[in-house]
Amino acid sequence: MLTKKGKYGLKALVHLARSEPGKAVQVAEIAARENISKKFLDAIMRDLKNAGFVRSWKGPGGGFALSRPAADIVIGPVVRALDGPLAPIACASRTAFQPCDDCGDLSTCSVRIVMTEVRDAIAEVLDRTTLADMLNKSNTAAMVLAG
Repeated sequence: MLTKKGKYGLKALVHLARSEPGKAVQVAEIAARENISKKFLDAIMRDLKNAGFVRSWKGPGGGFALSRPAADIVIGPVVRALDGPLAPIACASRTAFQPCDDCGDLSTCSVRIVMTEVRDAIAEVLDRTTLADMLNKSNTAAMVLAG
């Protein structure tokens, strides 16, 4: 399941994608608009910066901006940077594999086989979706609701 950290990180990135390119946006503004605790968002933005998804400026006019165009930011790596592996259980993970203590045979374990399929399905969606795609889906939904 996507954690609040992952969800809020994605919401913050979408907020930045809606902003003027290259213009710094303060964490307080994002937190207020997206209904996120500023203290929690500060930590999330630090992680996003360390992972290379955003850049920041200090001082007057400082804040955060996307480090590259929204069309070049793929959601899968963002979620992995904030939440870790996509697999629902450790024995189905590609990047953080750990065998289960109670499993006799990994190759025939029915739970592992299905959870590997779940991991692959999640990865397939997230690894082909960009931040620009997320923004476009949101804009399309808003237009449909507006009638």
